[in-house]
Amino acid sequence: MTEETPVTLSTSHAPDLDWSQIRETVAMLTLSVARIEYAMKDGNDSVDTLTEWFTAMVGNAQVINAAAQNLPEGETRETILSNCQAVDEKVQSAIVAFQFYDKFTQRLSHISVILRSLSEIVSDASRVYNPNEWSSLQVMIKSKYTLDADQRMFEAILAGKSVDEVLKEAVKIEQKKETSDVELF
Repeated sequence: MTEETPVTLSTSHAPDLDWSQIRETVAMLTLSVARIEYAMKDGNDSVDTLTEWFTAMVGNAQVINAAAQNLPEGETRETILSNCQAVDEKVQSAIVAFQFYDKFTQRLSHISVILRSLSEIVSDASRVYNPNEWSSLQVMIKSKYTLDADQRMFEAILAGKSVDEVLKEAVKIEQKKETSDVELF
């Protein structure tokens, strides 16, 4: 019976003639995908719990509100009804926050898919030097973006702008959008 020698990969910490910056890149991309997906799982678990709590809270507030409707007119009834209204308003604000969280997780999911696809191209010698593979990757990435802001960022990066330039531009556009959304009475 022969003992097999364990296969050791050449790494940046212990490089040998088999060391590859591509393998290092793929390892970092894979780590990024794993961290994103783990963070999304944790976040989704927390949001699911909060959703259950808010649903229960709305049900309880509706029962309290219905019971208060049967009380005689007076300060106690008005206090209960106004507090039920306040709970309802807070729940509506939470729903808006959940919608932002949903958009956030969709973006993270897209990033995960993109990084995974990039890793697959970079790790495959028959694909990494093929311009059609890179073009297909870019088409796939662009198809994931449903928001104008995301598409503008994508196009600006491909046009050679830096991350800092793209983020500054995005902030300016968002600020313009916020000021143009102001309604005058």
